[in-house]
Amino acid sequence: MNAMAEDSTVDADVDLVEYYYEQGFSDGLPLVPPTPEKIEAVVRELGGDPSYVECKVAPRWGELTREVMAINMVMAGCKPAYAPVVRAAMLALTDPAFNLNGVQATTHVASPLIVVNGPIAAEIGMNGGANVFGSGNRANATIGRAIRLIMLNVGGAWPGDLDKSTLGHPGKYTYCVAENEAQSPLAPYHVEHGFPAGESTVFALAAEAPHSATNHVSNDPEGILDTICSVMSTIGSNTAVLGGHMAVVLGLEHARTIAQHGWNRADIRNYLFMNHGNRFIDLAYGHRYGKVYNRNLPKWYKREDDTRIPIVHDPDNIHLFVMGGEAGRFSAVIPGWGHMSTPVLKPVDAAAMPDGPDCSSGTCSL
Repeated sequence: MNAMAEDSTVDADVDLVEYYYEQGFSDGLPLVPPTPEKIEAVVRELGGDPSYVECKVAPRWGELTREVMAINMVMAGCKPAYAPVVRAAMLALTDPAFNLNGVQATTHVASPLIVVNGPIAAEIGMNGGANVFGSGNRANATIGRAIRLIMLNVGGAWPGDLDKSTLGHPGKYTYCVAENEAQSPLAPYHVEHGFPAGESTVFALAAEAPHSATNHVSNDPEGILDTICSVMSTIGSNTAVLGGHMAVVLGLEHARTIAQHGWNRADIRNYLFMNHGNRFIDLAYGHRYGKVYNRNLPKWYKREDDTRIPIVHDPDNIHLFVMGGEAGRFSAVIPGWGHMSTPVLKPVDAAAMPDGPDCSSGTCSL
């Protein structure tokens, strides 16, 4: 990766797209040529000093200087204004609690999901509305892609080499969204965790792909949330096997129906926690393979056949967001990687700190 930051020239007739493929810099899609002018504009947005090391990226532990970050951002198609979000995301991913080394090298499908909250999402034109996890928005697509390019080019996690993922998922191209704060009937995620609404944050979760939760019938919170509980209650996700964290994304129609009945974020998360899960006998495959017990289950769980075993072991491990367009009664469940990774919430402005209570426990109202 250091070669990317060195001045070099190529003949005028060289096809730059093909050249970058040959150099091994690409995620599989064509790259934007990182000209000195474009690199300088991004470095300037990051505060200058191109040699400044923002962090080291596992598993190769390459140094992510501002210049190298800028190169990968330009190649991904980012605007300079996206730089603070990319930096905050990389600082979240390289926080020791996230365990990027494990996420990058696992055989599981996990990819970092990035969720942006606060004013910067609207300022740079991010999408939290219709088709939020899909195509069509430059900021979402290129910020997520820049993060992936950094994970490849600086972290060295190339598939089949240091990245041992058996299957992967499409989020390993780009997996970056914003919460739909403008239309949500609930307080934003970062406000729930003590940040002022006027601050911007980045949330990172090692995550599977979204699992759809469809309910076009229910007109009460319980009916909608029972459907989501059903989607959460699977014995096939990594969270079911290894605990940890997951995200629940309420679509706008579902969120508005729930909020009309006076439910807040803590009510929703606690209902989901209390009403999802599987019988122990089902997780043990009916004991047809012998007395096999999941060593990752908390010690305080009973191991009796009809014991309810939740997928996540605490309501605070359910991270709730509101996203999507106005039409369609759909939500989504996004299982995590397991207890080996802890989600990280970082302010976009490194000097910003939560100045209010953390309401995720439900002890304060939102």
